[in-house]
Amino acid sequence: MDIGEIISDAIKYPASDWKKLIKLGVFYLLGFLIIPLFFAIGYVFRALKATIAGFDELPDFDEWGGMFVDGLKVFVVSLVYLIIPLIIIGVGVFTGLSSAGAFTPYGNVIVTDLTLLQAGLGIIIIGIIVAIIFGPLLFIAIAHMAYNDSEFRAAFRFREILDVISEIGWGKYILWYLAVIIVYSVIHFIGSLILGSIPVLGQILVPLLVTPYVTLFLSRAIGLRYAYE
Repeated sequence: MDIGEIISDAIKYPASDWKKLIKLGVFYLLGFLIIPLFFAIGYVFRALKATIAGFDELPDFDEWGGMFVDGLKVFVVSLVYLIIPLIIIGVGVFTGLSSAGAFTPYGNVIVTDLTLLQAGLGIIIIGIIVAIIFGPLLFIAIAHMAYNDSEFRAAFRFREILDVISEIGWGKYILWYLAVIIVYSVIHFIGSLILGSIPVLGQILVPLLVTPYVTLFLSRAIGLRYAYE
């Protein structure tokens, strides 16, 4: 499948069953309780597994224990792959905050060291760039774990992961990655802007509809890219 076909399919996929989409949204809505968030991640991972296996329908909500464990695995894998950029971003935030002085009577922060603030912002930008670099590896790592029946170690078989990307073609894969990230960001931005502007209900509708939609879009796109090397 080419990039256009993958994105087109992935855009339609979340809306193929609105009941399941909203059910997933309920878990994201309750994500502040932590436990529901792992169920949500586990379900999105299950959608990835179903896509790689050749299924076009959204999977069922069942086998809750396995769903939770899968969500935990995906979280840990993501944390390991992104730990370096997260540390860099953390250092940048700390550096930027160190430039702040006292608060004014109006609640504004007085920046006492502009150089330190600029350094902090620069470090944050570097961290974001590093995260973007690690992103393509993380996507295939999670897909590789899904392909190997949720085997945790499969996400760290770097030679196999690099082989998968090589079979796709690095240039083709990077173009796909950038296209998917752009579409993901646009959908998320527009959806959040429109629904989030609704008084009171906006705070509910974004996690209930936008978050499950974009995560399932991303999951489907990754699964199709992995399955159709």
